[in-house]
Amino acid sequence: MKFFRIFITGLFISFMGTLPLGTMNIAAMQIAITDGIQPAILFSIGVLLVEIIYVRLSLIAMKWVSKQKRLFRWLEWVTLLIILALAVSSFVAASNPTEKTNPILSNTLPRFWLGVMLSAINPVQIPFWFGWSTLLFTRKILLPRNDHYIFYISGIGTGTFVGLAVFIFGGHLLVDNLNTNQDVLNWIIGGVFLVTAIILFWKMMSHKDAAHRLEHPEEVTEKMEEQVTKINE
Repeated sequence: MKFFRIFITGLFISFMGTLPLGTMNIAAMQIAITDGIQPAILFSIGVLLVEIIYVRLSLIAMKWVSKQKRLFRWLEWVTLLIILALAVSSFVAASNPTEKTNPILSNTLPRFWLGVMLSAINPVQIPFWFGWSTLLFTRKILLPRNDHYIFYISGIGTGTFVGLAVFIFGGHLLVDNLNTNQDVLNWIIGGVFLVTAIILFWKMMSHKDAAHRLEHPEEVTEKMEEQVTKINE
């Protein structure tokens, strides 16, 4: 029962964290629309593989991870440039009648490795899991034991996959069953990428980004405590 609770906790946190519009889930949806379900699933597997590696790293090396502020700062700038490129590519595909796919997401790179690459340079997930793991340790839900880590990480991987699947199959539903114009979807997806880039840039400039959250983990933990309290109410 204890292990099941740990698994469900990791699954629930990961699933809820995947649902807000962001780079990974929108990219998975666009790949599903332009390239098909299987490439999008391979992309998702690459994304969740890197995520569980990052979670495992944060569990066994919290002190080291919390000191890598400069590394995360550089990763954020790289991520910002890639998101802007994704936005521009979506707008180009939407405005060009002969080009219906995003040239960045629909390149020759295998979708699994594309997911690995995009997830690896995405620093947002690290302070997210750093904060949640710290909170779970504090509440004694998660203990520093390998068997706890296995069930926790398994739940996280499952939750991420299910969350991305919502966007993958949801995108297909929009195109196939609702007869949504693909050009319109490309405009919408490009707009989401652009808004995501603007929000990330604002957080970087106002020191509310991943690097800041790693430097001040108490702020992350306090916000997550508030979220848990609201859920319990």
